Amino acid sequence: MKTIDQFNFKDKKALIRVDFNVPLNEDFEVTDTTRILAAKPSIGKILNQGGAAILMSHLGRPENQEQKYSLKHIVPTLSEILGVEVKFVENCVGSKAEEAANQLKAGEVLLLENLRYHKEEKQGDSEFAKALASLGDIYVNDAFGTAHRAHASTTVVAQFFEHKCFGYLLAKEIESINKVFQAKEKPVTAILGGAKVSSKITVISHILDKIDHLIIGGGMTFTFIKALGGEVGSSLVEDDKLALALQILEEAKAKKVQVHLPVDAVIADAFKDDAKIKLSAIDNIPENWMGLDVGPETSKLFEQIIQQSQIILWNGPVGVFEMSSFAKGTLNLGNAIAKATKEGAFSLVGGGDSVAAVKQFGLADQVSYVSTGGGAMLEMLEGKELPGIAAINKD
Repeated sequence: MKTIDQFNFKDKKALIRVDFNVPLNEDFEVTDTTRILAAKPSIGKILNQGGAAILMSHLGRPENQEQKYSLKHIVPTLSEILGVEVKFVENCVGSKAEEAANQLKAGEVLLLENLRYHKEEKQGDSEFAKALASLGDIYVNDAFGTAHRAHASTTVVAQFFEHKCFGYLLAKEIESINKVFQAKEKPVTAILGGAKVSSKITVISHILDKIDHLIIGGGMTFTFIKALGGEVGSSLVEDDKLALALQILEEAKAKKVQVHLPVDAVIADAFKDDAKIKLSAIDNIPENWMGLDVGPETSKLFEQIIQQSQIILWNGPVGVFEMSSFAKGTLNLGNAIAKATKEGAFSLVGGGDSVAAVKQFGLADQVSYVSTGGGAMLEMLEGKELPGIAAINKD
């Protein structure tokens, strides 16, 4: 794996694809700096070696170069975090961008305007990628969140560079997922939550050969429970996936993977925080009631599995944690993973909702690694080769 550590950036201009698609408030101030902080080590390494950094990113989904999507809004926050006064240019290609790049000196940082102001970015246009490439000497991809997109700046641009590599963030993402898939330590436990079996079926199929335990939670639980003959009330069910659920259980059994389903649930008479709630066996939920979180017995069961695991992958919450009445199961799960991590296990948390959960519960620094890319991680878990990664690996 070609990483940033294999290059000397002295007197070089590094063109770095970062993921600065950050949330802004109505005053255009950055409200979550996680993605900027994640890119800081790679940028810092380049500057410390006497190189210059040219940063390119998208922000939002602009259609007509709307100013609310301009990356100029993040310059104050970026400058503060990097400890360098970041220069900004109002385009990412063309004469203004070229002039700004040419004038850049060692130790300086230049931020290009939003890549998606040009439709050629998402189209993966070769000429647009070539124009971007002309700005730098070495290409660094440090944007895992967009590595599954074959866009000009994430994939196509790499072919125009003799020297290209992964930044620290992207390298760490690849290493963390490989640590799960190529684990020598056993047992390996995957926790898959979320609403639907259909969104996780490819992941399940791909990981069954690599894990010892599969914990299933969230809305997809009820498709499995109904397939096994249980009563699930008005809980979320994919009726067209019942046969598939049974097939997954059979496949897991054949591969000697132990599947752990919830045994009890916190049920409600409506999908709202102030609904009436009570506990129920997972397979005996009354009519017009729905399961919105796992119950205490399930939390104990899951914790026992997690405590004996050496490698833990968590993708998806086990309840509707955004509502306080149904957050306890996901919080208990997070605490169990944090405890196992403290005792020596390796834990990887990925997928937007799981990441949101560990942040909400203050557990992000108590697990081994929190992935920065929801869609990209999901595709890697499905066994797909991400175009942004393949482009760096290609000689």
